[in-house]
Amino acid sequence: MYKEFYGFKEKPFNLVPNPSYLFLSTKHANALSFLEYGLTEKVGFVMLTGEIGIGKTTIVRYLLNQIESDMDVAVIFNTNVLSDDLINLILSEFEIEYDDTITKAKALTLLYEFLIEKYSKGRKVLLIIDEAQNLSENVLEEIRMLSNLQTDEEMLLQIMIVGQPELRDKINDPRLEQFAQRIAVSYHLSAMTLEETEEYIDYRLEKAGGKPDLFFSDAVKKIYEISTGIPRTINLLCDASLVYGYADEKQKIDSGTVDQVVQDKGGMGVFTKNRLKPQDLEQIDPSSALHKTSPGNLIKRLIRVENNFSQLKALYHTYSKEIESRAQFCREEMLSELKTSLSRERKNNEKLALEHGRLQERYRLLLRKFRR
Repeated sequence: MYKEFYGFKEKPFNLVPNPSYLFLSTKHANALSFLEYGLTEKVGFVMLTGEIGIGKTTIVRYLLNQIESDMDVAVIFNTNVLSDDLINLILSEFEIEYDDTITKAKALTLLYEFLIEKYSKGRKVLLIIDEAQNLSENVLEEIRMLSNLQTDEEMLLQIMIVGQPELRDKINDPRLEQFAQRIAVSYHLSAMTLEETEEYIDYRLEKAGGKPDLFFSDAVKKIYEISTGIPRTINLLCDASLVYGYADEKQKIDSGTVDQVVQDKGGMGVFTKNRLKPQDLEQIDPSSALHKTSPGNLIKRLIRVENNFSQLKALYHTYSKEIESRAQFCREEMLSELKTSLSRERKNNEKLALEHGRLQERYRLLLRKFRR
């Protein structure tokens, strides 16, 4: 929508993690160095923690792109798993064939044979467990036991656990002391500073083929205040601001544009309550405002609704695909909950589509009225 207007070759602020867009702030560079050291030296368990949207997945994907040529990697996203099912899940992710009725002892034997085969060929084996803060104590204990799969010289299976800050609190529990002792390298990824946020925005703009100074400093400051330096929220704010700027034909984005984004999106739950002040949100009665809306303003509203609709649709598809990939490992109760969640998202999507249609119809009616 706005790519041609601002001279981009691609959208600079996509929500999907893209390793080629990794911006190495001081914290992100440190995290990458720690992870590289842990995997290169085979020092034991590696742990990466950070807030939602801080960039953990992007860093891990970037790292894998650098080292994956001589390494077999399996990633587990379904952390709502029972300890008895963990080994079978690992076998599936490494594409090791097994019978569904296999015993736990036999499953461990198959995994060990797989690791020995890879070791004999000089290949490394890495298991990444995402959203690890959801793991139960029993499952964490099962993971700790996997570190016993080793030769006399080195571990056969490297394990990286990635999760939100709650994971650190869980590991610090005295009952998990033995697990904590196996973690040789850990890093907590914190939010970016104001200066890093400005550099981050400029980096992504330039990476996409645009001008690095497209956002005024007051807009960057406003984005930082709302996002608190979290990359995913920065992306969301910047992308929406570019859409609004395009609608208003602004050559550069100012804080007023960001304010309008916050007002429009705040009510949709895009930002957490503690990041929004009550005065930031403007309550508008659509029925009373309709008669005061000019075609020009209505076009802008339509563009905003279309952007919101596209973003929600993209998030919905990403969310549904992730759930579908995880659901095959869940029991019937979990599957039922996931289906309910998907149904709720579909209804929300349908409501937004309906509102989009209504605004288009209003626009057509007003356009006919003004042409008369």
